[in-house]
Amino acid sequence: MPLNNGKHIVEPIDGVRCSLVESGASEERVRFLKELLELNHYEVKVAPDGEGTYKIGVTDMLFNPVIDVYKRRLRSPSGHKVTPAYWLQLSTAETEAEVSYWLW
Repeated sequence: MPLNNGKHIVEPIDGVRCSLVESGASEERVRFLKELLELNHYEVKVAPDGEGTYKIGVTDMLFNPVIDVYKRRLRSPSGHKVTPAYWLQLSTAETEAEVSYWLW
């Protein structure tokens, strides 16, 4: 799910209702997100979505990736807050920075 779409989607995966994290994900993306979400104590479900793509969901019905990434609720394996760049796997140089985009 791109971070510019805040729509909360609920779909059954393996017979369990899940908050959809991403659909159309590659195997590499599934590994990255599954490791990150399990590190943050979410139960992750993965199912085939098409030819070579997968959909990823978590059993926590309140999880919304857009909200959790921008509110900095997730932690990376190194213990830093997950930034949008880290979530999207854009650049490792930018990803670990503790940058606040706004003041509380």
